[in-house]
Amino acid sequence: MKISVSGIRGVFGKDLMLRDILKFSKNFSVLINSKKCVIATDTRPTGQMVAETVKAGLMQSGIDVYDLGIAPTPVAFRESRKYGAGIIVTSSHNPIEWNGLKMIIDGKGVNEKQLDTVMNEQNPPKSKIGEEHKIESAYVDDASKIIGKISDIPKVVVDIGGGAAKGFPSQLLEKVGCDVVTINSELEKSSRGPDPTVDTLEELVTNTKNRDIGFAFDLDGDRLVIVINGEKKDPDVTLGMGVVKALELGYKNFVLSQDTSISVEKYIKQNGGTVFRSKVGEANVTEKMIETKSQVGGEGSSGGFILSDFNYCRDGILASGLIASIIKKDEFVDALNFMEKYHIIRDKVEYDSEHHDDILKALHSKMKEKFGSVETLDGIKAIVDEDSWALVRKSNTENSIRVSAESNSLEKVRNIHQEIKDLVKESYEQIK
Repeated sequence: MKISVSGIRGVFGKDLMLRDILKFSKNFSVLINSKKCVIATDTRPTGQMVAETVKAGLMQSGIDVYDLGIAPTPVAFRESRKYGAGIIVTSSHNPIEWNGLKMIIDGKGVNEKQLDTVMNEQNPPKSKIGEEHKIESAYVDDASKIIGKISDIPKVVVDIGGGAAKGFPSQLLEKVGCDVVTINSELEKSSRGPDPTVDTLEELVTNTKNRDIGFAFDLDGDRLVIVINGEKKDPDVTLGMGVVKALELGYKNFVLSQDTSISVEKYIKQNGGTVFRSKVGEANVTEKMIETKSQVGGEGSSGGFILSDFNYCRDGILASGLIASIIKKDEFVDALNFMEKYHIIRDKVEYDSEHHDDILKALHSKMKEKFGSVETLDGIKAIVDEDSWALVRKSNTENSIRVSAESNSLEKVRNIHQEIKDLVKESYEQIK
């Protein structure tokens, strides 16, 4: 089981059981001052079973539940602003056999302190059993007001990936003026896996060759990857294009996670904006946004764009509309050309979780010796030069160590990435 501010996740029936779901839901109830909680699920086969258990844990503790049914994470976050809290039954981009919980308080993902409350046994005061209500969302209408009407009718393809976003992005894009084709609406018939950042997206690539842009969502609709001219782009480009629109709208302060492309940071600064860096993880980004009074943030690695005026979560659905609104503008092409001068490699190495801390401790000395100094905001990051960096960190969502590197030279980034992976291996052998 993986437990972090990014959510509670595990292989259902193996390391995540219904008794765990019941316990976490009951513990979460003590954080809900409104006594109301929104519930949503993605399209995993175990979703309904887990959702009913979540409801039982909450209602037993006197919480009224407001059930959206199958609905994407951004929609659940939007509704939780009205009701005070939310739980989404999902493990986002993880494989289908996984499931988990994303928890929301006051429109934001839980922080470390709140997560501690969820993990430690709580005894909610006895009260009357909560009630259950079915609700629908006004998300599409709300999002369309932020995007506005698009006059040049972009031709877009929406790849749902069989996930919970079904209906929402297509409806939104049509409402703001796009010509929309939708693929992979059903999980059982989807041609790809749950994570568009790693999938080749072959069907979307084929379908976008004669259209302006393609949008691919993960199972819970917070991640977004774009395809242009029949070519899948790095997820950092998604965030970068959201940033282009945010700058056009007049936003100035931005928070980027530690593993986001330096090209996005440079573009913001060249256009008069200010950049703050945070730990990886949506909750960490939003916490830094609040601290620095930043209106926009995101994670390049997940194609995650956050606009706090609308939602305090990665919102791939809103981002698709914002990006569609500028695709035929010169700023879009200029920004895309600038960002594609940089090359980023993200990989992961599998070691037992019990060794991760010791590996990073041994690696710290090796990277410091090689690069002179390192940053430890999140894992270990070395700034190689003004256009190149490397980062090693424990995954928030999987049992692995992530190794990322970037440079404006493809040969250089390949060399840096391999050097870092070799150092990780040496560190593991050292501690065995």
